[in-house]
Amino acid sequence: MAKKNDNTPAIRFNGFDDSWEQRKLGEDIVSIQTGTNLLGSESNKGTPLLKMGNIQRGYFDTSKLEFLDENETVENENIVYLGDFFFNTRNTMELVGKGATWRGESGKYAFNSNIARFKFKDIDTIFFNYLYNTEDMTNQIHSRATGTTSVAAIYPKALETITYFVPLKNEQTKIGAFFAHIDTLITLHQRKCDTLQKFKKSMLQKMFPQNGESVPKIRFAGFTDNWEQRKFSELTEIRSASRVHKEEWQSSGVPFYRSSDVMAALNGTENEKAFISEELYKKLSAVSGKLEKGDVLVTGGGSVGKPYIVPNNEPLYTKDADLLWIKNNENLDPYFVYTFFFSPTFTDYLNSVSHVGTIAHYTITQLGETPIALPCVSEQQKIGAYFSHLDNLITLHQRKLEKLKNIKKSMLEKMFVQ
Repeated sequence: MAKKNDNTPAIRFNGFDDSWEQRKLGEDIVSIQTGTNLLGSESNKGTPLLKMGNIQRGYFDTSKLEFLDENETVENENIVYLGDFFFNTRNTMELVGKGATWRGESGKYAFNSNIARFKFKDIDTIFFNYLYNTEDMTNQIHSRATGTTSVAAIYPKALETITYFVPLKNEQTKIGAFFAHIDTLITLHQRKCDTLQKFKKSMLQKMFPQNGESVPKIRFAGFTDNWEQRKFSELTEIRSASRVHKEEWQSSGVPFYRSSDVMAALNGTENEKAFISEELYKKLSAVSGKLEKGDVLVTGGGSVGKPYIVPNNEPLYTKDADLLWIKNNENLDPYFVYTFFFSPTFTDYLNSVSHVGTIAHYTITQLGETPIALPCVSEQQKIGAYFSHLDNLITLHQRKLEKLKNIKKSMLEKMFVQ
């Protein structure tokens, strides 16, 4: 339903058309209480203790917990129950006041004195979880915090004057359930991404020979020959592009790749693109050669040793020294070479040769001297195709995850009265 006035959101569920009521937080709170002063430890015994680092914006992260001594008696008022809403009273200025509704096991956890709990009269706390983390509420919370950018605090009483709009309870419940479902889907795809990433890391250790070994621990059926130890300079040409001056960059034309473009491709993010003229491209590529499908680029500056496969034969030029250039040939499978740069053996080698100061460097000479254990081309192709499939699955879940996060962000703007 379209937004009718300032007291209704832009998007609503069917059947709801009442105006939302403006309230102050102090009108809805029954009580505000901070937690226990008892100190926790990493003993992994006793009552698990929630601290301010466990509260994120709208959810709890319990991957790292401290525990109260198992002989300590924890007062009932310091125990966490299903539906309780908590927020951090201390943190950096950016993160102070982060809040979330507890949706985990009831009666098992305690919370400490840097966390405060709200008890409400007639507010659905799942709904409030998302209302509290809207941009308008976050801005109001930050305006009431005191301290510096690194050490800040917010007093629970200061939050009582925060204003917001709420619908009737049954609409609150609908909205809370909607966002909770999105969060469940986000968690699902995040776990799939994490599982696939861990699996890939394990396979990189097992499908490439470890230092001093001539065969990997896991191989495809039918391959038994030892892998051959070679240097990249013995296998193919290692090139670098001719110099392009920054004043020759353009806003359109032939794409001009730098290490930032490779990192954006790896991370699935966007960066500011650069281009050069077609005339300059023809002039420089006549000297340095043209990038072709299957060539592999490797970052030589910044985050060094990160690869990129040239996907086609369309014009493309690169920044000299910033990207190192491995020419493709019949002895190398491009995706096998690409995957090698994520293997533990390459990481160990890179750590031993890169000059790490404020910026790390990996030079064309070092790339040429880089050792690589190599099977026959048909086994390379099998391994390359296997990791290509894994990477495609990871990318698929990452895209779904990003889409869900964008949907949630958009709905937070449109399903609450700002």
